[in-house]
Amino acid sequence: MTKHKLRIAGLASGLTICAAVALAAPMTEIGPGEGFVDIVAWPGYIERGETDPSFDWVTDFEARTGCKVRVKTAGTSDEMVALMNEGGFDLVTASGDASLRLIAGKTVQEVNVDLIPSWGTVDARLQNAPWHTVDGKHYGTPYQWGPNVLMYNTEAFKGQPPTSWNVVFEEMTLPDGKSNKGRIQAFDGPIHIADAANYLMFHKPELGIKDPYELTEEQYQATLALLRQQRAIVHRYWHDAFVQIDDFTNEGVVASGSWPFQVNLLVSKGQPIASVIPQEGATGWADTTMMHANAPHPNCAYMWLEHSLNPKLQGDLAAWFGSVPAVPAACEGNPLLGDKGCETNGIQNFEKIHFWRTPVAKCASQPEGCVPYYRWVTDYIAVLGGR
Repeated sequence: MTKHKLRIAGLASGLTICAAVALAAPMTEIGPGEGFVDIVAWPGYIERGETDPSFDWVTDFEARTGCKVRVKTAGTSDEMVALMNEGGFDLVTASGDASLRLIAGKTVQEVNVDLIPSWGTVDARLQNAPWHTVDGKHYGTPYQWGPNVLMYNTEAFKGQPPTSWNVVFEEMTLPDGKSNKGRIQAFDGPIHIADAANYLMFHKPELGIKDPYELTEEQYQATLALLRQQRAIVHRYWHDAFVQIDDFTNEGVVASGSWPFQVNLLVSKGQPIASVIPQEGATGWADTTMMHANAPHPNCAYMWLEHSLNPKLQGDLAAWFGSVPAVPAACEGNPLLGDKGCETNGIQNFEKIHFWRTPVAKCASQPEGCVPYYRWVTDYIAVLGGR
């Protein structure tokens, strides 16, 4: 099977997981650790000082609990869903376009927040967020959130920061006098359709798009047309953060949607890189640490859920990834993050971000209904294939 067909298979299993899976009631007490905790995570989310010794929130946890942390990184939400469906993992740092699929598929379990002493320190805007709370039940603990930024090479833009996402959607001559064709990237995941919809929502109001995740058939077809146009100028569709970093360093790529993580690493290496949220606004992610329905190491998993809300970890991670902590207290007194770190990372932009979530047929903003996610998956793969 090709990479994209494998991704489809993983998604399908995430949507049709066997109803016979029995979900136990939430734990009522935490027992002795089992010695390990296995986590599916975004790159850069679980650091033990191997990339930079200043960023390590694993070593002390292991020493204190006896639970060795083992991490499997995933580059897209669909990969996370597929890995969790395979089983064998305890936790996943799921974004909103995966979390509800995992809940609906009975792949993750309700967590008992009474066993998580730091739950009350979580940002009130996140405690009952709809991407991890269903029928009043919590299916995880908020971790971090942030925008999908437009990363660009400052030399290519000659001191003129881009003001629009048009530099990655439309062929044009950039300030350095060269075409952007073959010098831009786009995200290798169906959720990128929302970025195109967000762009059209601003530039073509006559389409009537009210929410980039809630598209009628007409709006959806217009969005696919924009993505096919983009296909002609894309250098690479990325999902590996470190491959994108290499492409900006060595392959002449000068603009792409990205995460603050890549921006921060490139800047730390002295590369001429900066980022911006353009006039159209941005999509973004609010990630939740969720527990597998059949977690092999549930006690260690609960210990990590509590540890993940530690203000020191939250602040260090925000400094490392360029994200915003789920615990507001982490914004103060962290030497790595600095006094203005949360402001720099966009804590004031919460209401401006269209957070990732799974598109469904029955939607709030379009009475006639919307195109569901399985269509996004198959059609985006077609776009990647030039169809």
